[in-house]
Amino acid sequence: MSEDSKVQTSTAPTSKPPSSAVFSMFGGKKADKKEEAAESAEQNKGEGEEPKESKKDEEEAPESPDVHFEPVVTLEKVDVKTMEEDEQVLFKVRAKLFRFDSENKEWKERGTGDVKFLQNKESKKVRLLMRRDKTLKVCANHIISPDYVLKPNVGSDRSWVYSCTADVAEGGPEAFTFAIRFGNKENADKFKEEFEKAQTSNK
Repeated sequence: MSEDSKVQTSTAPTSKPPSSAVFSMFGGKKADKKEEAAESAEQNKGEGEEPKESKKDEEEAPESPDVHFEPVVTLEKVDVKTMEEDEQVLFKVRAKLFRFDSENKEWKERGTGDVKFLQNKESKKVRLLMRRDKTLKVCANHIISPDYVLKPNVGSDRSWVYSCTADVAEGGPEAFTFAIRFGNKENADKFKEEFEKAQTSNK
């Protein structure tokens, strides 16, 4: 026998003895569960376990340094004008606004948010301004005319109806019939009181 064949014979992997499960397939005695567990543990020993040295190396590995990137574009701070800078807030309350659709003869919701009475510091005129929640889009914007009449909404003690001849929330002046509803009767009564004060101020 040559030396090369001896080397190949000595380095060939040794096959593992068949387990008891193989013999049971051919009618042999089935091994107990304890024996099967011992065999599977012997086969899997060392295969799925991570060496302790590698865990220790991971624990001792230094943390990655903080990386800082300079912004490519620098944005300047922009002051957003709300057109309310020259006005004083006289009253603010949360409400839901509806407008009457004369074509379909039904009420349509226009927005929910804070309704405010704003008085111009120079002219002393008072206007009603309401913005929708989140988007802050204007859904009502008009001077409170002394000619407007607040009427109770049928079947509700926390809602008022009035006709507005020149609302400019969506551009040019438009005439609408509004219904405004509040969370409770107290807020509705307070709104009526402040509404009438604004009418007196705008005479």
